[in-house]
Amino acid sequence: MGSINERYTERKYENYEVDKIFNIKTKNQTIISEFILVGFATLPELQPLLSFFFLMIYLATITGNLLIILLVIVDHYLHTPMYFFLGNLSCLETCYSSIILPKMLANLFTGHQSISFTGCLVQFYCFGSCVCIETYLLAAMSYDRYLAICRPLHYTSIMHVMVGVQIMIGLWIGSFLANCLTIALLTQLSFCGPNIINHYFCDLIPLEKLACSDTTLVHFVTFLLTVIFTITPFLLTLMSYIAIIATILKISSTTGRQKAFSTCSSHLIVVCIFYGTLIIVYILPDTPSLRELNKVFSIFYTVLTPLINPLIYSLRNQEVHKALRRVRCKIHYFARMQANTFS
Repeated sequence: MGSINERYTERKYENYEVDKIFNIKTKNQTIISEFILVGFATLPELQPLLSFFFLMIYLATITGNLLIILLVIVDHYLHTPMYFFLGNLSCLETCYSSIILPKMLANLFTGHQSISFTGCLVQFYCFGSCVCIETYLLAAMSYDRYLAICRPLHYTSIMHVMVGVQIMIGLWIGSFLANCLTIALLTQLSFCGPNIINHYFCDLIPLEKLACSDTTLVHFVTFLLTVIFTITPFLLTLMSYIAIIATILKISSTTGRQKAFSTCSSHLIVVCIFYGTLIIVYILPDTPSLRELNKVFSIFYTVLTPLINPLIYSLRNQEVHKALRRVRCKIHYFARMQANTFS
């Protein structure tokens, strides 16, 4: 696959203006100012189908997540910590899609697959910050379910909307500040060629591989941030669900167990999809034979998960169904009132 990509790159970019890609020169090396996102360009016959497929996904993702956000805002029955976190998750998924998909669609529709050095770092910074926020957001949602199922009498005194607001403010600020460190280190690296990123967005590992200078410090900081923003929230989420499952198994009635499990099943599915694909992407060995498979799995947590999340919560959540009906009734009532006013 590596040789195929090299032949494709040589064929497509042999006449590319060199001074457009390389514009800063030093004594012994040329500094890259643009990268080429290969994406799915190795499958030119599938370009029209992939363009339509990802466009439909993007439109559906934005529509579904904005609907969840709207419901959480306008329906006062959903003004609880659980749905406040759900609204923030939908906001985060909207950001995810808007960070990656518009650039991917532009590349597919135009065939122009370059991205500036600054644009690449900005894309990675926003994407990495969203990942850090989502890991702790999922942990906060699992803790909310733990309190609701395992400590129901203390739920309202421990978890309320203002606590959720404080948690989310801390997550957004902390995640964006933490990723500033990674970006600062990346800007100190030298990129002197090649400039081909065999991915559909700017991720850390492909960027590190293109660096000409020592990346030891970047690896060390990345490891620390992974421990803080991935492993720690994963363990917190796991501990919450171990306690939840243990409590559910102690419930004597089948109906009670089903009711308790239904309150957290949607979130558990989201957690499994997110962490499952994330682990596969970053655990798989980076070999030529697995590189395309890695790209496919990346689509699951960067593109498909934001689409699936609102579907999971809307299809499996009775409160969301009720909120939809209430909002629909309000719209119909308002429409009738407007019609009577003008008639």
